[in-house]
Amino acid sequence: MVKAVWNGAVIAESDDTVMVEGNHYFPRESVDERYLKDSGMSSACPWKGTASYHTLEVDGAVNADAAWYYADPKSRAASIKGHLAFWRGVRIEA
Repeated sequence: MVKAVWNGAVIAESDDTVMVEGNHYFPRESVDERYLKDSGMSSACPWKGTASYHTLEVDGAVNADAAWYYADPKSRAASIKGHLAFWRGVRIEA
């Protein structure tokens, strides 16, 4: 079981993550949506496509743009459609 933990809260937990470029991508249904807030941030990857971001909020603490996902990934990254990954201090426990 892989967990994404930040500020003492388990943000996501799954035994079915997808590893891409050293990051665990968690299925959307394994993510606790109450910690996610929409973010206007986006970025582009030449082989994955356009990433969108969520800010995490746990017990009043905010971690801006700490989760990302590809709503419509390019074909080479199709395995991460419907998945989220984390950074910026989010601890991944495998």
